Amino acid sequence: MKTEPQLQNAISLLKADHDKVKELFEKFEKAGNSKGKIVSEAINELKIHASVEEALFYPALRQKMDDKDGLLDEADEEHHVAKVLIAELEKMTGNEDHWEAKFTVLSENIRHHIKEEEGEMFPRARKTNIDFQTLGEQMMEMKKRLKKNGVPPDAESKMIEKSGLRGDSPAKKAHKSLQVPLTS
Repeated sequence: MKTEPQLQNAISLLKADHDKVKELFEKFEKAGNSKGKIVSEAINELKIHASVEEALFYPALRQKMDDKDGLLDEADEEHHVAKVLIAELEKMTGNEDHWEAKFTVLSENIRHHIKEEEGEMFPRARKTNIDFQTLGEQMMEMKKRLKKNGVPPDAESKMIEKSGLRGDSPAKKAHKSLQVPLTS
């Protein structure tokens, strides 16, 4: 078990978050009918994690890490896609046709994101002079606040709220709207 000081290191803290959501994804894949609680827990963890990364970790990297290849921009876009899926899932009850598929796509995207962060971003970040201990302490404080007070709505959840999507399949909706009745 990791001790508190190790978890305060920014990268160790993020890796612990990654391990937790990967474990939740595995539980979802093995669960029978009781998947709703797992999805809710994973969504909450992901929202907190993304908020902390976007507010503290990524800005610190942008100041100190060479990112000519756009790794941080790609990470921002991966967060955006994940947050759209999360916002849609939050509007769903779990009984919709595409609910499980939507969560599966979210988990696949997050696993890809984790692989890039741990395989590319973190090794490059370690080569900077960022004080990961202090940054980790700031991140832990923010995580505690978000767990206590909740994560404020982000742009993606506001967009989904405004659009009125219920989280069902956009492809299925498009197919229905394009169907033209046969005439004789």
